[in-house]
Amino acid sequence: MKIIADENIPCVQQAFSTLGEVTLLPGRQLCAADVRTADILLVRSVTKVGHDLLEGSRVRFVGSATIGYDHVDRDYLEQHAIGFATAPGSNATSAAEYVVSAILALAERDAFDPADKSVGIVGCGNVGSRVQQKLAVLGMRCLINDPPLQAQGGHNDFVELAEILRTDIITLHVPLTQTGKYPTHHLVDQAFLESLGPGAILINAARGAVVDNQALERVLDQRDDLSVVLDVWEGEPAINTALLEKVALGTPHIAGYSLDGKLRGTEMIYRAACEYFGLASQGWHAGDDLPERCALQLDEPGQDVLRAAVFHSYDVRQDDRRLRSIVSLDVDEHPVYFDRLRKEYPVRREFPETPLVANTTGCAAINMLRGIGFNIH
Repeated sequence: MKIIADENIPCVQQAFSTLGEVTLLPGRQLCAADVRTADILLVRSVTKVGHDLLEGSRVRFVGSATIGYDHVDRDYLEQHAIGFATAPGSNATSAAEYVVSAILALAERDAFDPADKSVGIVGCGNVGSRVQQKLAVLGMRCLINDPPLQAQGGHNDFVELAEILRTDIITLHVPLTQTGKYPTHHLVDQAFLESLGPGAILINAARGAVVDNQALERVLDQRDDLSVVLDVWEGEPAINTALLEKVALGTPHIAGYSLDGKLRGTEMIYRAACEYFGLASQGWHAGDDLPERCALQLDEPGQDVLRAAVFHSYDVRQDDRRLRSIVSLDVDEHPVYFDRLRKEYPVRREFPETPLVANTTGCAAINMLRGIGFNIH
């Protein structure tokens, strides 16, 4: 089989070369000529998959190493009997850890205790549920809004969006949808932003267009009490650098970019392709390509230990600093730089794969670290 794959899917060649000949190409530049003779197409969210890309090709299976699928015309795939798989939940742990790191970074900057804050979590799927679990361990009061999930029943403790607006921190974890009963495109609009309470924090690690970026820029011009964390942007990779300069933390769509999560995504679409074509898995496993991390010695109990361990595993401020270098470049270089930050992203391991060694095992901070996923020796 002939396989065309986005060059930024980690270990995609190692995995799929067991099934056929793999050609790696830049995902954002994929065109119909590239995939015409392919049997399998492997993409990320930067590639729009539908009629324009696939018409006249012999593609029989599309795998997207992502949790979302708003970039894929699933109706077209179904009409043409083309198999399709995504990687739901593959980067959920990484995205939840991003939120933890962001909150701790702002807590350090503004000298507040996370346990004193309430959090409104919009979307309680693979990512949102993990965010809830981790923030609850930190002592934060979590309120959940997820109308589609609530409509399925069994979620009587969910709240309306109006109640979410009264929380100290709002974090978004919804897919991008423009139709249906609960569209999320510009869910956070001018009215939503103007309703935020004094000193509120807004985090978007979902999709850029869930937040109206133009409205956000206008509101931030008027309210310097708000703190905004954006990992995703409208118009990526040509992001609004004026908005970047107004947010508290800005990162280049990497919330879910742990190596663990990315390799899980590769493995999930690999296994789905094997199943679709009736082939036995050829023995490649994500764990085969995961490096070990050096242990961190935790000497003193307390909040400093919590921050030290989280930032040792993942410090969101480093990604923020890297992205802010974009403002020194010419405007026409911005999209290339944004994509390069993602392509050349440093190895990042998740909390459970970041070994910690502690002299004290019973203090509250150590218990919190265990609760949010760390293994402590």
